[in-house]
Amino acid sequence: MRHIGAVQAVVTAAEFDREPTAAELDAIESEMPLITAELELLDAQITTLDRTPSPLDLRRIRRVRQRVLVARRELTNRGVAGSPEVA
Repeated sequence: MRHIGAVQAVVTAAEFDREPTAAELDAIESEMPLITAELELLDAQITTLDRTPSPLDLRRIRRVRQRVLVARRELTNRGVAGSPEVA
């Protein structure tokens, strides 16, 4: 009986089977404030799914939305400030 298998490692290695590179980890680290703010917003929205939001709930959602916008602005400004093509 003849076994059939991949001759080259590239054929069997999938893109998702590898560990993140240092550059990818740095990118994730720089985006963590935005990721955290978006998770807080999701948590605030989930708490109001099964009931009518109270004024306190609405205030919490509004404040967290503001944090998300601030985090997005800071991330965008950092990206623009670091790019050499912006004069």
